[in-house]
Amino acid sequence: METELQIKRRLRRAAVIHADEPGLRVDGGSHYVHVASTPRRTHYGYDAHRGRIAISEINILPRYRGTLVHDGWWAYSYYTDCRHALSGAHLLRELIYFSEMDEERKGWAAPIGELLLEMKREVEQVKEAGGDRLSADRLTELRTSYEWLVEEGLKANQPPEVPDPVGKQARSLLLRLERRKAEVLCLMTDLRVPFDNNQAERELRMIKLRQKMSGCFRTVEGARQCCRIRSYLSTMRKQGRGALKALERACAGGPLKPTS
Repeated sequence: METELQIKRRLRRAAVIHADEPGLRVDGGSHYVHVASTPRRTHYGYDAHRGRIAISEINILPRYRGTLVHDGWWAYSYYTDCRHALSGAHLLRELIYFSEMDEERKGWAAPIGELLLEMKREVEQVKEAGGDRLSADRLTELRTSYEWLVEEGLKANQPPEVPDPVGKQARSLLLRLERRKAEVLCLMTDLRVPFDNNQAERELRMIKLRQKMSGCFRTVEGARQCCRIRSYLSTMRKQGRGALKALERACAGGPLKPTS
């Protein structure tokens, strides 16, 4: 379908795209659907793999140069020609988990979570006021607070002599917050970048509903066809085209073309 290639081309040119890669039951095994999405178009790609092999085969991210919003899955880090933004919502879930565990971890996890929400509110207020950036002073203040809180968290989570799985998870989160600071704070330097990855997660509801109703896809070809059809219909719906008309045109051999 020519439209699938057009959707890919448009996604590669977008300033910001969202990505996710949830599991999919196909032919009795665990496979994956890879979504790349903007408010104007959607692409679903099926593959038996979750990582770099599948993402490169789909061939959107290897040629992308904008800002990619995702949950931090390691495979995305291979694509260095684009800028990365970590979903604040995913980080908050981890921070809440540790803050509810004990008072010691709450001492660093809760303040970092509160700071992330403060950044989100600041950005929303600037947008509502018609601005396109935070003031330099406020940006410096928030960044300094972030660095200090992460540093304090790392001091409180020194590697124990006796292996502690939860402690290792907590330190791993803090190291990620330290090493990927630019990706966490991206929403403050580019107001086009959202706080969360809901754009991609919303796209997956119909795929998940399809799987919930049927249990799984019986064949690989069926999964591929479903992803291609859903890519086309989701994009057309976002652009105000009726699903029935879009299907009629596709079946007649002249699918509607996505607009700019």
